[in-house]
Amino acid sequence: MTEQEYKDKLTPEQYRVLREKGTERPHTGEYNTHYEDGVYSCAACGNALYKSKSKFESGCGWPSFDEEIEGAIERKRDTTHGMMRTEIMCANCGSHLGHVFNDGPTNTGIRHCVNSVSLDFEKEA
Repeated sequence: MTEQEYKDKLTPEQYRVLREKGTERPHTGEYNTHYEDGVYSCAACGNALYKSKSKFESGCGWPSFDEEIEGAIERKRDTTHGMMRTEIMCANCGSHLGHVFNDGPTNTGIRHCVNSVSLDFEKEA
């Protein structure tokens, strides 16, 4: 899709986060405390990213996952804002999702910190 097509499809907040690498305010996102069974996908292109079984409460204020669907996420070094982090993006369209950290409390030790506006959710049938 072109950037204009993304602008036409997404809300202004989704565009700011997904395409301009923004961040939503903590504890405000629709999926922060959402725990239904299903699949979370990229709001920009529909690519399946996370299964609900990988979601956990981290207390960070954003939806947290300890494992992505294989091949769904790309990682990139991010040194913005004077920090050293790893950005996570949709492997299909390159949209910004959030960041991944090695401080997760689950068995994987990984915490994907994802903006709710970057996600869509489909309930399992």
